[in-house]
Amino acid sequence: MKRKRTCIQSSTTTNSYLPDECWELIFKFIINGDEHKDRHYFYPLNSCKEIKRKGKGTSVYKSSRLSISSTYSDIPKDIFNDDDSNNRNICGYLNFLSLVSKQLLSITNRIRFTLTILNPTRPFLCRLFKRFTNLNSLNLTRFHGDLDALLRKISRFPSLNITSLNISNQPTFPVNGLRAFSQKNTTLTSLTCSHIVNFNGSDLFLIAECFPLLEELDISYSNCCYIYPRGYNTNYLCSCFDGVEALSLALFKLRKVNLSRFPVNNQSLFQLFHNCKLLEEVIMFSCDPLNGMTMDGITSALRERPALRSFLFSPSNKKEEAFVVTSHFIDSIVSLKDLTCLDFQFMNITNNLLYCIAREGLPLTRFTLRHCFGPHSSAGIFRLLSKCQGIQHLNLELSFLNDQHVVQLSPFLSGLMSINLSCCLKLTKYALYALTRNCPLLSEIKMEGIGKSMSVENSEKLVEFGVYPQLKSLYLGKNKWLSDEGIIMFSSNFPNLQLLDLNRCNLLSEGICQVLKICCKIGHLNLAFCKKVKLHGMDFVVPNLEVLNLSNTKVNDKTLYVISKNCSGLLQLLLEFCDNVTEVGVKHVVENCTQLREHGYLLY
Repeated sequence: MKRKRTCIQSSTTTNSYLPDECWELIFKFIINGDEHKDRHYFYPLNSCKEIKRKGKGTSVYKSSRLSISSTYSDIPKDIFNDDDSNNRNICGYLNFLSLVSKQLLSITNRIRFTLTILNPTRPFLCRLFKRFTNLNSLNLTRFHGDLDALLRKISRFPSLNITSLNISNQPTFPVNGLRAFSQKNTTLTSLTCSHIVNFNGSDLFLIAECFPLLEELDISYSNCCYIYPRGYNTNYLCSCFDGVEALSLALFKLRKVNLSRFPVNNQSLFQLFHNCKLLEEVIMFSCDPLNGMTMDGITSALRERPALRSFLFSPSNKKEEAFVVTSHFIDSIVSLKDLTCLDFQFMNITNNLLYCIAREGLPLTRFTLRHCFGPHSSAGIFRLLSKCQGIQHLNLELSFLNDQHVVQLSPFLSGLMSINLSCCLKLTKYALYALTRNCPLLSEIKMEGIGKSMSVENSEKLVEFGVYPQLKSLYLGKNKWLSDEGIIMFSSNFPNLQLLDLNRCNLLSEGICQVLKICCKIGHLNLAFCKKVKLHGMDFVVPNLEVLNLSNTKVNDKTLYVISKNCSGLLQLLLEFCDNVTEVGVKHVVENCTQLREHGYLLY
C-alpha cells in the first residue's frame, strides 16, 4: 500500500524530459495554428444540471468548469449568469494541457498574454494577475459596471506590464480610472476606445497627457455628436478638432490610428499627418463632410506622410459629392511608394485611379473596392491586378463583375490567399473554379449572394474541374440556388475544407450529411436559416466538428440525438429559435458531447 502511494506521488511530480522552452514553442504553435481559437476568456461558466427554456426566448447551457482556472478550486463556479453568446469558451487546448502536470500548468500560465475581464472576474484579479505573470493585454469591453473603479484596482498591481488596453463599448469614457492607470502603468502602446457613447474632445487631451508612448489608437464610432442638439454639436466638434491636434503633438510614436466616424476636419487631419512622423496606417470609414473634411483636405494630408503603408476610407454617404476622386487625390495616392493596403468603400471610383496605381506598380498586398460606383470597369481592375501581382487579400464586391472577368483576372493572382466576391450577382460557380484552378495559395473564398436565380449545372461538368486541397474556408451563404447536388460536388472538389458557411441556403436538405462524410476536416459549419436541412441521416462519426450553427432551422430532438452520438467534439452548438427542439434533445447533447459539457457553450 505504501509503495502504491509512492508511485502515485512520483507520477504527479515528475517533469517531462523536454525543457520548458521546447514546450512553450509547442503550445504557441498549437494556439497560433488555429485561427478559430484566438480568444481566451476568464469566463466562469455556470453549472447547469437543469435546462429550461424561458418562454419563447433562449436558454443557455454552459460548462461547470472555469475556462482558464479549472485548477483553482477556491474560485466559485456558480458566479456568472450571462446569456451573451459572445461570452463563450472556445479555447480548450490550454485547459487540457494544464491538467497534465504541474510543469505544464506553469508553462501554460506563462504563455497566456491576454485577459478578458467580465463582471464576476473582478474579485479574483489578484490571484489571476499572480498566476498569469506575462499578461500584456486587457480586454474590458464586456465589463458592465464601474469602469473607473476597475481601472483603479488594476493600477494597484505595479508588476503588470500592460501594453494593450481595450475599453470599447462603454457608455462613458473612464477619465479618473485611466488617469490612475497611467500613473502606475507606463508601458501602454495600444489603446482602443471604440463605440463609446459619451466621448468628448477633452478625453483626447487626457489620452495625449497620460499615454504619450501610444503607437496604436482607435477612437472610432463615437456616438456623442449624433445624440446631442445642434448647438452642443458645434461645440463638440470644435473640441474634437482641438483634441485631434493635441494628439498629433503628443503621440510622437503613433503608427496606427482609426478615426472612423470620428469628427475630423481638414486642419486637424493635416496636423495629424504632419506631426506624427511614424504614421503608417490610417482608417477613416464613414467620414462626414459636414464636419469640415473634403477630398482636397485628405489629399493635402496624404502628401505629408509619403511613408504611409495602409489607407482605408469611405464616406458616410455613398452619394457624397465632397469625396469625388480628383487628379490631385490620385497623385497623392500614387506618391505613397510603400503602400501595401488600400481600401475604398462606397466611393465614386474612376478607371484613371486604377490605371495610375497600376502604372506606379504600388506594392499592394491588400486591395478592396467594396460597393463602389462611378466610371470604373473591368478594364481598370484588369490593369491594376496585372501590374500589382503581389496582392494576397482581395475584396471586389462590385456588381458588374461576371465569370469571364474572373477567368481573365485569376492568372494574375498566383499569390492570392483570400478573396471576397460577395453580392456579385453576375457570378456563378465557374468563377469559383477559375480562382481555385489559377490561385494555388488560395485558402479562403467568400462568394455570398452570387448568381441570383442560377441553377446547378450537370454534375458531370463539375467533376472536370478537379480537386483543390488548398481551399480551407468557403463562404457560400445567401445563395438560394445552391442545392444538395451542388454542395456535394463542391465538397468533392474541396475535400480539405475546415470552415463551411451555408447560411440561408434554403434548398439544402440531406446533402449536408454527404458533405460531412467527404470533408472530414470541417470544424466550423454554419447552417443557420437553412429551413430544409436534415441531419438525421448522419450515421458516421464527424471527429473534427467543433462549431455547429443550426439556429432558425427545423431540426428536432431526433436530429440532436444523432448529433450527440456522432459529434462528440462539439464546443459550440447554436439552436436559437429552433422551435422543434425540446429539453430532451438538448440533454442528449449535454450528456454525450463531453467537450461541450466541460468546456463549451450551447444556446437554444
